[in-house]
Amino acid sequence: MSERRYVIDEMISAKQIAARVEELAREITDFYRGTDKLVVVGLLRGSFIFIADLVREIGLPVEVDFLEASSYGNATESSREVRILKDLRGEIEGRDVLVVEDIVDTGFTLSHVLAILRTRRPARLEVCALLDKPSRREVDIKATWTGFEIPDKFVVGYGIDYAQMNRNLPHIGAVRFL
Repeated sequence: MSERRYVIDEMISAKQIAARVEELAREITDFYRGTDKLVVVGLLRGSFIFIADLVREIGLPVEVDFLEASSYGNATESSREVRILKDLRGEIEGRDVLVVEDIVDTGFTLSHVLAILRTRRPARLEVCALLDKPSRREVDIKATWTGFEIPDKFVVGYGIDYAQMNRNLPHIGAVRFL
């Protein structure tokens, strides 16, 4: 793949993200109050920073597990072919499960993952997404909790990458190709 030149324009600051993560954690804590242990499933790789910050703010006992699904590879558009690259280690049957996603775009990946997880019969299965891009939706799916709704721009930062780069940015930025 030849390297495309681009710049990154900040869309959502680190401060805005931190404040919203605290709000989401409060809402999630209230929703799951009374659970003996919440299983928080991070969808790798884009959610790893978000899930780390979110679980530290949730006021409940949590177990963290990860599932890796891919429909992008190194591209900026979804291939619409979802592949599971890493499955959960633990059982979720009869458990309260919160799936943490970095971004809901076309909805293909999230829809596919939720269909798989439902076959494992969790007590409750909800979704928290940092970003939502409803203008790109091709599958009728919506997260229970959403951090920010964004326009149809390719974004990086706070765990989200472009060709495995820019995950370490503390903010969300829009990629502008030159």
